[in-house]
Amino acid sequence: MSKEPAEKPTDTMPDLHADLQALKDEMRLLNTHRFVRIHNSLWRLISFQFIRGLAFGLGSVIGATILVSVLVYSLRTIDFIPIIGEWAKQIVDMITVK
Repeated sequence: MSKEPAEKPTDTMPDLHADLQALKDEMRLLNTHRFVRIHNSLWRLISFQFIRGLAFGLGSVIGATILVSVLVYSLRTIDFIPIIGEWAKQIVDMITVK
């Protein structure tokens, strides 16, 4: 049993070094990304999610208001259909209380 000395792969070391350097550069870029910076701090994450929730709620309310107003306006214009016209008139009367 003769032990042969381990061969040094000379051609793969520069490739490995270049790959490791590229990986370091990508990790540095990832750590400076805005998403990662926000999630590194608990208070920044809470404030970001709070502002996001406020914007989502405001957008939902504005969207629902526009949708309901368009729906009521379109229902008001179909007076000529007997069943739907009466139903639409009742809805419009309930909404526009004088």
